[in-house]
Amino acid sequence: MSDKIKIDIVSDVVCPWCTIGYKRLEKAISEMGIQNKVEIEWHPFELNPNMPVEGENVQEHIANKYGASLEDQKRSQKNMTEVGAELGFKFDYFEEMRMVNTRDAHILLDYAKENGKQTDLKMRLVESFFSERKDVSTKEILKLALKEVGLNVDEGMARLESDDARSQVQSEEAYWKNLGVNSVPTIVFNQKSAVTGAQPVAVFKEVLTELLQEKNV
Repeated sequence: MSDKIKIDIVSDVVCPWCTIGYKRLEKAISEMGIQNKVEIEWHPFELNPNMPVEGENVQEHIANKYGASLEDQKRSQKNMTEVGAELGFKFDYFEEMRMVNTRDAHILLDYAKENGKQTDLKMRLVESFFSERKDVSTKEILKLALKEVGLNVDEGMARLESDDARSQVQSEEAYWKNLGVNSVPTIVFNQKSAVTGAQPVAVFKEVLTELLQEKNV
């Protein structure tokens, strides 16, 4: 694995800019034809770790947390929808959309990592939430996502009953926060340089090109 560029992505399942950032990174990797030269690992960051089980209406949540007016939110959602479409991703915002708790999703992403399916499950959950109007905090949707990416449903769901698995996610979140990660996406290259936010494809290409050149020195 040492010959590959290691890319650590700290993000949340319900973070739209995390999705856009990854899709731009994916586009850069694809256009450079270096899919076999990178290794991606996802790490948990809960935007709302104390979100109750019932969740909160997205419009109310954004207004309460960030002070954004409904007009600002509509403008932002329109922008994200257009940017997503350019990258082949569908953002389907709707009036009753709810922000939900993502702790269980992150536990399952740790499980998926052990089975080489982490990115597959991450994108399945992201699509479920943003494109298919599904609640990714519910057991039914999480089971379906596991099944759809070819993971063992019973084994995966059993992790949700594990105190150790739950603690592992919290420990990992604390680790990244202690390193100074306080916004997502944060994308770290070879554990030494990082970019935050949904950077343009050109920026990712520039970073990747420099890292490839370093390896060839």
